[in-house]
Formats: sequence, structure tokens, C-alpha cells
Amino acid sequence: MEAWIIDLVNTTGYWGVAFLMLLETVFPPIPSEVIMTVAGVSAARGNMSLAGTVAAGTAGAMLGNWMWFWLAIKFGEARLHRFLDRHSRWLTLDWHDVERGEALFRKYGSTIVLVARMLPTLRSLISIPAGLFGMSHRRFLVFSTIGTAGWSAALAGAGYFLGSQFEEVEKILGPLSTIIIAAIVLAYLWRLWRWKPKPEDQPSRSPSGEGQ
Repeated sequence: MEAWIIDLVNTTGYWGVAFLMLLETVFPPIPSEVIMTVAGVSAARGNMSLAGTVAAGTAGAMLGNWMWFWLAIKFGEARLHRFLDRHSRWLTLDWHDVERGEALFRKYGSTIVLVARMLPTLRSLISIPAGLFGMSHRRFLVFSTIGTAGWSAALAGAGYFLGSQFEEVEKILGPLSTIIIAAIVLAYLWRLWRWKPKPEDQPSRSPSGEGQ
């Protein structure tokens, strides 16, 4: 995977960085750790500026983040409720969990979005609850951009200052990302095994269409 990322970045510059980071938000297994570190190495070689590289990576990722946010708003809580009625077992969620998550998001949504932008897989997924739970567009853009820019700058900076030794960065970030993703999968499997719907949520009530 690294070879074509390197070729695309070297060939297309800022546009390639932005495109790859957009793609990463749609298909999380494409690693931003490699994309932005390679872009930082390219900047160190004089092909791009470091600031421009970070800006391109942030812009591409934010375009994808906004797309997920917009889709979640359009989907709305009413459709989510009907979807949970059919698939709550495999999602290990019921409406009580959604209401609890919404309350948490209304209190700490900005912090949750900011931190999640720096974590594997959650970087993309966090846009969905932000849209479903009615986070304001401005807060979403501000805190998503800060988190995304911080993550992009850290990776590009590592590539820029380590130069051709960007493999050293991947040796650290690659296993760390794998550990986090594995922890998410194990947590899901554990929850799937133990999860039971709460009696008070059956039969479920359909919401009046909040969040649409």
C-alpha cells in the first residue's frame, strides 16, 4: 500500500495529499499515518511546504468529515430509531443507549469530537453521532478542524524532521493503531456476547423526528 501512496504524493503534490486524506475518511483502513508522514518527507525534500502539506491533508480529511456529518443529519433520529428496532442485536444498541449517548454528547460533544479526530477509526466515525445528535455546524467544523489539523501536523512534522527515516514513525504508529483497532473490535465482541435489550425499551417508541 505504501508504494502507491508515495507515488501519488510525489506525482500530484498537495492535490494527492488532499485526495488520499479524503479517501481515508471514507475507507479508514487507508492509513493517515502513512499518508501524512510520506507527505512530510516529500516536504522535507522541497517538493512541498510543510504548512501547505498540513493544510492539504486537513482540507481533504475535513471534506470527508463533513460528508459523514451531513449524511448523519439527513438520516435523522427517526430513521435511526427504526433501524435500531431491526438491528439492535448486532449493533448492541437500544434507544436507551442512544439517549444516554446524546446526553453525553450535548455536554462534552466538542471535547469528544476533538479527541476522536486523533484516534484510528474513530476519526471518521465520530462525524456520525455529531450529525445525529444535532451538534451545531460551527462547533463541528471548529473542533473537527483543530483535531484534524493537529493530527495531520504531528504526522507531517514527524516525516519532515525524520526525513527518509519515516519508517521509524510507522514502527511506532502502526502497532499503536493496530492495538487501538483491536481493542475496539474486542470491546464490540465482548458487548455482543453480554448485550441484552433493556425491558423498558420494548416495545420502543418512535421519536417525533428530532435531528432531521
